[in-house]
Amino acid sequence: MPGVALATTRTAPSWTGRRVTLMGLGRHGGGTGAAKYLAQSGAVLTISDAGDAEQLKASLESLSGLPIHAVNTGGHLESDFRAADVVVVNPAVRRDHPCLQVARESGAQLTSEIEIFLQASPAPTIGVTGSNGKSTTATMLAEMLKAAGLRTWLGGNIGGSLLGALPQMSGDDWVVLELSSFQLAHLSDHAPACAMAVITNFAPNHLDWHGSLPEYAAAKRRLLNAPTTLAVVDAHDPTLADWVASRDGASRPSWPLAAVPPLSIPGEHNRRNAACAAAAAEALGVPPTTIRRVLRDFRGLEHRLQFVGEVDGVRFYNDSKSTSPHATMAALRALRGPVWLLAGGTAKGADLRELAAHAAERICGAAVFGRSRQDLAVALQDAKGSDTLHACETLAEAVAWCRSRARPGDSVLLSPACASHDQFADYRERGSAFCELVRSLAPSR
Repeated sequence: MPGVALATTRTAPSWTGRRVTLMGLGRHGGGTGAAKYLAQSGAVLTISDAGDAEQLKASLESLSGLPIHAVNTGGHLESDFRAADVVVVNPAVRRDHPCLQVARESGAQLTSEIEIFLQASPAPTIGVTGSNGKSTTATMLAEMLKAAGLRTWLGGNIGGSLLGALPQMSGDDWVVLELSSFQLAHLSDHAPACAMAVITNFAPNHLDWHGSLPEYAAAKRRLLNAPTTLAVVDAHDPTLADWVASRDGASRPSWPLAAVPPLSIPGEHNRRNAACAAAAAEALGVPPTTIRRVLRDFRGLEHRLQFVGEVDGVRFYNDSKSTSPHATMAALRALRGPVWLLAGGTAKGADLRELAAHAAERICGAAVFGRSRQDLAVALQDAKGSDTLHACETLAEAVAWCRSRARPGDSVLLSPACASHDQFADYRERGSAFCELVRSLAPSR
């Protein structure tokens, strides 16, 4: 396929007898795929997690019966990192964690579940990243490849680990990996390159984790390091245009927006996501007629501008996945008519003033909740005033406040611009809670 370097034959590293510490199993099983793979591959595996055994119960039960050397919970022991040949790092762990420094000083190799997969996979991989729109774009692209008859696997930051599927994969398959900035930051300089990199957009995000905008950008740009990687980027993003212009290697712009058929999901940002997926699929030989058919049939993903329902003429939208100001601004642009905004949680270090200025032009009012509600309230008050602004502790209070003020024809939008971890396990739990709150609203009589 022109411009795309297919995967060469790789030999997966041997894990037999190697002392491996898995740092971060995760309460929701994020590390279980790597744990199973390593244990079944003969590694002398130690699991280290800061959570307590009760919090990790479901994850640990899924590993029952596997030959695991040790499980240490409730905190990390430096000895587990000093004695390791290899440390497999959960993406949520910052690279400057003291235990990782101990591992480096002791000569351990640092790697990640994604890097292990890239080393072992026989199939060419398409890496999809961006500040927003990764999941939607990756899913669209995977559906296009499947519709063209290509055996396709979707994983990474969406759909979970693909390590367990390796025995079923072949060099004729394609893998689409959604890759977060955390996952990219943990890739070593020796990680195999993706055949294609799709980047949807770039805007400040996760600055609390990366420490600075340049560090965040460096993580995203890792997908473009290899000159053999075909880059597909949003043609309308000037930052991405600069990245592509400054690298060696082929690139392809996203489709013109006029070529994208009408979508069932709202917003120009979704049309831009579709344009990126379309260009990537076309580069792999998928006919444009197939691409357009998939896009017309695409119904969107949960928690991404998901229409929940209508009560007394008021429409409710769940956009819990929007955890940055940039994403929330895109959601506000997508909706027509008067909007009541629900925003809050834990801010991730981005400047809230641009969001506030944008929201002031679009919304009737806002209810802000959670840990960062005062920061949001100050920014919105400076931009719009306080008459239609309410700061509250919980999402339930925020929904009730907006419900009492919204009128027929209005929309109530949960688009938090913040992470969820102050009150919820993740954005999914927050979005599901919002959907339940909406469904519990009785129409007025």
